[in-house]
Amino acid sequence: MRIFENIHIDWMGRRKLFYIVSSALFFLGLLTMIFRGLEFGIDFKGGSEIVLQFEKPINIGNIRTEVEKLGLGNIELKTYGGENAVLIRTELQSIPANLYPRVVQSIQSEIDNAIPNVERSITDSSQNSITFTLANPDTTNILVEKLFEAGFQTAKVSEEPDNKKMIISVGISDWIKENLKIKFKDNPFKVLKEDQVGPKVGKELKQDAVIAVFLSLVVILIYLAFRFKFIFAFGAVLALFHDVLITLGLYALLYGVIPGLNLEIDLSIVAAFLTLVGYSINDTVIVFDRVRENLKIHKTMPLFDVLNMSINRTMSRTILTGGTTLLAVLVIFIFGGEVLRAFAFTLAFGIIIGTYSSIFVASALVLEYASKTKKKVEF
Repeated sequence: MRIFENIHIDWMGRRKLFYIVSSALFFLGLLTMIFRGLEFGIDFKGGSEIVLQFEKPINIGNIRTEVEKLGLGNIELKTYGGENAVLIRTELQSIPANLYPRVVQSIQSEIDNAIPNVERSITDSSQNSITFTLANPDTTNILVEKLFEAGFQTAKVSEEPDNKKMIISVGISDWIKENLKIKFKDNPFKVLKEDQVGPKVGKELKQDAVIAVFLSLVVILIYLAFRFKFIFAFGAVLALFHDVLITLGLYALLYGVIPGLNLEIDLSIVAAFLTLVGYSINDTVIVFDRVRENLKIHKTMPLFDVLNMSINRTMSRTILTGGTTLLAVLVIFIFGGEVLRAFAFTLAFGIIIGTYSSIFVASALVLEYASKTKKKVEF
C-alpha cells in the first residue's frame, strides 16, 4: 500500500510560516512552565502511593469521601486499571503523629480479638513499626499468624525457637485499610501495593531524569555528526529539544483545565520522553538519509529542491508508520486506564510534533545554514 507517493509540496517554501508557529508554541510552553509550573508525582516530590484492589466495582466518590476523613492531608484518588481498584496518593511518608495513638489502639484491639487478655508489652515503637514482647514463643507464633491473616504486616523479630517478640509495620495503607474495611464490609479489598519515596530520593531521581534526557541528546548529536554532518546533527537535536519543551509546556497548560488530563511528571513520563526522543529522531534520520542520497545523485540541484524532494518521497513512509503507531497509542490512551494515560498521551502528541519538527525544524535549519553561509552541502 503506497499513498502520497507522487506529491510535490513546497515544504521549504512554507518554512517561515511554521517558524512563527514553532516560536509561538515554544514560548507559550516556556511561559506556561514558568508561571504555572509542572506537577510532579511522588517519584520526584516524595510521598506515598497505595493501590487498593476491591472484589466488586467501586464508586470512587464514596471512597474519596471516606479517605478524606482519615486526616492524611491532601490526597488524590484515581481509578487504577479498571472499576475494581483505586490509586490513593498522599505527600505523607508515614502516619501523622496525631493519628499514631489511634493506630496503636487499633492494633491492640486486634490482638485482643485474636487472643483475649493476652499478656504483652510494647518494647519498641516508631512511626513505621511497633515491637511487642509476648509471654512465650507459642503465643508469639499464634499472634503473628492471626494478625497476618487479618491483613497486618506482621513478622517475628527472630526465627530462634525462644523468640517472644513480633514486629508490626505501621504504614499509611494500614490506617486506610483499618478504616475502610468497616465502611465497605460488603466489598472486601486488599492492598495491592504501597510505594514510598522520600523527598531526598525524589530530588535525586529528578536530577537523574534531567541528566538522562540531556545525555540522550548529546549522544544523538555525536552519532549524527559522524553519520551525516554537524549541521544535520545540530538541526536534529534542536528539533528534539523543540519537541520536548513543547510537550512539557502542554503538560503545564492542561493541568487542572481538562478533566482526565491532569498529567504529572513521574518516572513513566521520563520513559515516555525518552521514547519520544527515539521516535522523533528516527523520522528525522529517514529524511536526512534520503537527502544524502539525493545530494549524491542530483549534484547540481539546489538544496532547497533536494530537501523538498526528499521530504515528499519519504512522506508515504512517514504517514503509514506514524499513523499506525498513533492509532495504537490512541487505543492505549482511551482504553488503557489511568495508569497508562499520561504515557500514551505523551507518545501520541510526540508522534505528531516529532513528524512536524523533522520537516520544519531539522530540515529547515539545514537549509537556513546553507543559505546564510553560502556553503554547498555535499557528501
